Amino acid sequence: MTVSCKVCLRAVWWRAVSPDRKSRKRPTNPGRSQQVVRTRPSSDDAHDVVYFKRHHADDSSEAVPGQEFLAGCPTKVRATMRAVLVAVAAAPPKRYSGGGYWEAMKVDMTGWFEVRVDGPKRHHYRLFCRLDYEAEDATKPLLVVITGLDKPCRTELSDSDYAGVRQLGDEYLSRNPRSIA
Repeated sequence: MTVSCKVCLRAVWWRAVSPDRKSRKRPTNPGRSQQVVRTRPSSDDAHDVVYFKRHHADDSSEAVPGQEFLAGCPTKVRATMRAVLVAVAAAPPKRYSGGGYWEAMKVDMTGWFEVRVDGPKRHHYRLFCRLDYEAEDATKPLLVVITGLDKPCRTELSDSDYAGVRQLGDEYLSRNPRSIA
């Protein structure tokens, strides 16, 4: 092969792998930026982690079930649950892969999420959460910790346990502005 053929082949190869400048699209309105008008927080936003506080009309002590549950958990479980809540809220929740710690619930608990952490002596801890995009006076969507439950390994929570969780969730959603700690 002659030198001029090698040069021609190199030029053809270079055009084949080089970006084509003509195919680059220009913005349709380069001087004009598009503004999106938002009327409420989006599920794509980072969330604020808040705790449901019982209303005085429903509980005179105004308990905070999620915080009380976490306070009773072993230190490692509590630290892991808080780390998961922070990671999920920053992701935001629909983009968080979970790793087995963050799970969407099904059937009667559709719309609920749980943080699942295994503790010492094969004991399971569950923190029940809701996502709230309708809260008044909230600049970000809320990841609301409602309550928590624990159970021994290889057992199931009862239907009445789940009914109690749903009842607390209904209490949370019944007021707007929301009752949060």
